[in-house]
Amino acid sequence: MRDYKSLSHTLWDCKYHIVFIPKKRRKMIFGSIRKYLGEVFHDLARQKGVIIEEGHLMPDHVHMCLSIPPKYSVSNVVGYLKGKSAISIARNFKGKQKNFSGEAFWARGYFVSTVGLDENMVREYIHNQEKNDVDRDQLKFGI
Repeated sequence: MRDYKSLSHTLWDCKYHIVFIPKKRRKMIFGSIRKYLGEVFHDLARQKGVIIEEGHLMPDHVHMCLSIPPKYSVSNVVGYLKGKSAISIARNFKGKQKNFSGEAFWARGYFVSTVGLDENMVREYIHNQEKNDVDRDQLKFGI
């Protein structure tokens, strides 16, 4: 059985493979920035209730498998992670002032792909849904 998470009125399992790059795909993610970014991403994700299932920082791109609650859009979460991490990098590594609003560390856009159930399982579930509803109704009414 899958490990579903729950909100007050929702049972969910929403996982996404996300990839994004630094501006001009420069090899900027190494050494102390790499270690620092790992911690920053985990802290930011925790603030939104997002779980980083897997993550890997390459010198010129970031791969993450994120479990995102359905109350947030993927673009909202990725924008939050990229924006807040860029501000944090500017403050800690580029000596910017306290009220610095951000810098173009990350390139615009990102790649996203869903990580879900097996397609054949979903097709079978949809195909057999009417039969399952009829069976459930018969049990309910004792027919």
